[in-house]
Amino acid sequence: MIHHVLLDADGVVQRLPGGWAAAVAPYLGERAGEFLTALGMDEQPCLRGAGDFRAVLADHLERYAVDAPVDEVYPAVWLDVEVAASSRALVHALREVGVGVHLATNQEAGRAAYMRGDLGYDELFDESFYSCDLGAAKPEPAFFTRALDRLAAAAPEVLFVDDHEPNVVAAREVGLAAERWHLDDGLPALHALVERHGLVL
Repeated sequence: MIHHVLLDADGVVQRLPGGWAAAVAPYLGERAGEFLTALGMDEQPCLRGAGDFRAVLADHLERYAVDAPVDEVYPAVWLDVEVAASSRALVHALREVGVGVHLATNQEAGRAAYMRGDLGYDELFDESFYSCDLGAAKPEPAFFTRALDRLAAAAPEVLFVDDHEPNVVAAREVGLAAERWHLDDGLPALHALVERHGLVL
């Protein structure tokens, strides 16, 4: 029986208008994809709570000869987040059927702090599991086992929803119930997925 639901952030609860490539395109142009790939590799320690992401970003902006300072680019891209009203409604609907609803997301410390406070996630969710706090990032098994430890829950009691298939597969390997879903799939599709696990909204 499911007692807890873990929801991913980007793509499930929130989105960047137009996506990551479109967000950095004003600064990088056609090199946006290349920039994001390189940055994604070097940000990995930051996602696990080690290192300063702004410093990593500043270094990459310098490498790509971007004139705009990091203090402009970081909020314009990483903090330009739209929280889906449908996802807020989903959180409340899940809670009404008696389950705990929690956030489970890979984030560096600065963006995590913004999500906690400015986006109100500390109030919206019962618990929030940020990779930078757990010291492990999805799809690493340790991300899920540490979240389970904090919930004091057995893996089969937890349903995990994420838009990236590798994360879903990893969660299932740890023993969680897990489903892949993206905001673009629509809320009725997510309702159908959670109903498979006995949660009728």
